[in-house]
Amino acid sequence: MAILLMFLLGIGNFALQRAVLESRHRLLRELPPLIRKLGGRASLVAEFCLLLGAMLLVGNGYPEWGWAYLGYTALNAFSAWILLSNRI
Repeated sequence: MAILLMFLLGIGNFALQRAVLESRHRLLRELPPLIRKLGGRASLVAEFCLLLGAMLLVGNGYPEWGWAYLGYTALNAFSAWILLSNRI
């Protein structure tokens, strides 16, 4: 059950990250061109690695990593809300 919940949180994280990347927020436009070009793909790969690592740890008996991933998701949601609502 915990792995399924983490998978659903991961889907949410990918959706939030994609929305931020496609928002064309001014902070993203100010990044250097190379980082802007590679940053989107690299950040999605990093997101996948985080999700996979957390799921493997929870699946092997470390439930505290599930709580840590929930906190990470909450921070992602807050950050995406700030950027997408133009509060920054």
